[in-house]
Amino acid sequence: MSFGRLVRVAACAAFALGATFGVATPVTSDAAEPHVLRFTEELDVTSLNPLLTTVAVTTDLSELTMAHFVRIDASNRLYPELLTVVPTASNGGVSRDGKTITFHLRRGVRWSDGAPFDASDVLFTVKTILDPKNNISVRDAWDRLAGVDAPDAYTVRFHLKAPYGGFASRYFASDDTSCVLPKHLLDHLATINDAPYNGLPVGIGPFRYTAFRRGDRIEMEANPYYFRGRPKLDRIVYKIITDESTVMTQLQTGELDLWGLVGGTFYDRVRALPDTNVTVVPGQYVGGIYLNTSRPALADPAVRRALMLDVDRTFVLTKINHGAGFLTQSVMPQISRDYVRLPYAAYDPGAAARLLDANGWKIGSDGIREKGGTRLAVQIALPSGYQPSQITAEFVRAAWQKLGVAVDTKAYSDAQYFAPAAEHGTLNSGEFDAALLSQQGAYDADLSARYACAYAPPNGNNIVRFCDPKIDAEMAAYEATVDPAKRASLAAQIQRDLDRATPSISLYERAFIYASGRAVRGFHPGGFTAYDDFMNVDVDPAAR
Repeated sequence: MSFGRLVRVAACAAFALGATFGVATPVTSDAAEPHVLRFTEELDVTSLNPLLTTVAVTTDLSELTMAHFVRIDASNRLYPELLTVVPTASNGGVSRDGKTITFHLRRGVRWSDGAPFDASDVLFTVKTILDPKNNISVRDAWDRLAGVDAPDAYTVRFHLKAPYGGFASRYFASDDTSCVLPKHLLDHLATINDAPYNGLPVGIGPFRYTAFRRGDRIEMEANPYYFRGRPKLDRIVYKIITDESTVMTQLQTGELDLWGLVGGTFYDRVRALPDTNVTVVPGQYVGGIYLNTSRPALADPAVRRALMLDVDRTFVLTKINHGAGFLTQSVMPQISRDYVRLPYAAYDPGAAARLLDANGWKIGSDGIREKGGTRLAVQIALPSGYQPSQITAEFVRAAWQKLGVAVDTKAYSDAQYFAPAAEHGTLNSGEFDAALLSQQGAYDADLSARYACAYAPPNGNNIVRFCDPKIDAEMAAYEATVDPAKRASLAAQIQRDLDRATPSISLYERAFIYASGRAVRGFHPGGFTAYDDFMNVDVDPAAR
């Protein structure tokens, strides 16, 4: 879900998954504020509207604040939020031909400004998403709609062009880059692209936004209109800190209560702190090197495969990221439905060189390979200020240079790296050769948004500009199939074919590490959503 969300490459521990370790932090007893949570994920934020960005933290914050049909529990199961029931064929929510999905909405729900919520908001949001003038970050699920209607104020029907097996996890799910928008606040605008709303949205969640101080912090308070009741926390502050050492210091001093997505290089350090809980759960991100297949040299699958074989991924995981994670060959994380464990391609620089030789990439007088006048040159893009990415980029650069590739590296601020194509963001505008980052797997093996021909930005999140008609057909067949056995078979074939084509190099599969002070109570993150279960989270200094 939130398919193709982007985060900086970070490794997180995979050992003792799901365990909570009582470990470290010299937080003073008066540092924590009662019922106020201060946390960070080390990422900057440019927009708080998840429909317009793929930066992971915006969707994470949206779990606390925005309007969703379904949420995901700590066991990675869907459950209804704004719906009364998740539609299935057995409960009548899915038509016999699979083309009509009926969503029954809860009554008595209000937006965080007190206005009533009903089917008109859903119809308005779908219209907004389908309007090409709006810079919607991920469109693939919405392109499947033939129409939408509302028989009454609390019933909405989605009419699909063809059956779509992944509908439940893609339409307004809390871990997806979508949410229902309030019609009463946005209906008068020509587009939502530059709406003031994006800086301080009104949603439906246990919390509501109160301030966005760019480059500094985002503030939330308990939503008095939330239909499930009042959460235990009064306030939440997301601190915009992009330097890990600063985050570590603030966790130690008690200026932070929670560090979400701790980098693998800090795993041992946070475990060693007194008065800190470290929670590790299986995650849905795969850290990797994403190759821009529109570049002349990288358009050759033999080149992409050779680059993959020439990266010692075991070294990247065990030495650079302190063993925090586990090796993988698939572009999907193992917690996704229909994941298949592929044979692992071991580090083999000799095989990489032979593959390039066999496909006509010969070493020239300057030591750099070329073919037909195309020089094998690659610039590795990475986000600035994140040490594991910097070390990984230099390690890969040195390895590829020995292979006969001209390599340099270039770091970008988070704001520039992850910005939409319309804002000339590095990834979304295709201004890179190879990029270090993590991409999130979907709840299902729904890979179109990342690898289908039609979904290069700004139409989707296919940042590698990959296009293969055979794999496109396989992905379309998977998405139109509801039979579990057929879906599993198709998903396995898709993952095998993507592995052979190698539009990206999976370095390691991440797990999620969270470090919190002893005063934090009731925090139970899941693999797909960290903040869906926040009604009982609290900060209680006396409980330490």
